[in-house]
Amino acid sequence: MAKADRSATMNRLHAAARLSRTALAARLLEHGFYAGQDQIMLALNHEDGQTPGQLAIRLGVRPPTITKTINRLQVQGFLEKRASEADARQAHVFLTESGRETIRAIEKSVRKTDKQAFRGLDKKEQKLLGKLLQRVEANLSGTVPVEADEEVEAEE
Repeated sequence: MAKADRSATMNRLHAAARLSRTALAARLLEHGFYAGQDQIMLALNHEDGQTPGQLAIRLGVRPPTITKTINRLQVQGFLEKRASEADARQAHVFLTESGRETIRAIEKSVRKTDKQAFRGLDKKEQKLLGKLLQRVEANLSGTVPVEADEEVEAEE
């Protein structure tokens, strides 16, 4: 691929990512959530009672960022912090009843954004796009995608 084509492709990738975040942020704002808060809520819905450090690692953000967001969600009444039974210096974060009730709204916002983003792409195209983006992500992170490992084993 020519350098100009690669540059245009990367610009499209950046634009699509930005537009996706913007569309989701607008939907989440209707439910009182700001960008990034949804990820914490969904992570706790998957596994409640994580520490801020565990959440930071899972979401790939710095601990101070997680702490600020947790505090905001706590003020909003969606989360609560409890001292660890094993180590009183450690806090665990839990969804409140109000937080659990909002999970459906978050998931619905994500589904609507996904549907909007993939409009006009059939299942095969969506799968191919996913594989291609996985490869780009692996290239940028310096990891080898699982499928690439399988391809190498198949060739041997």
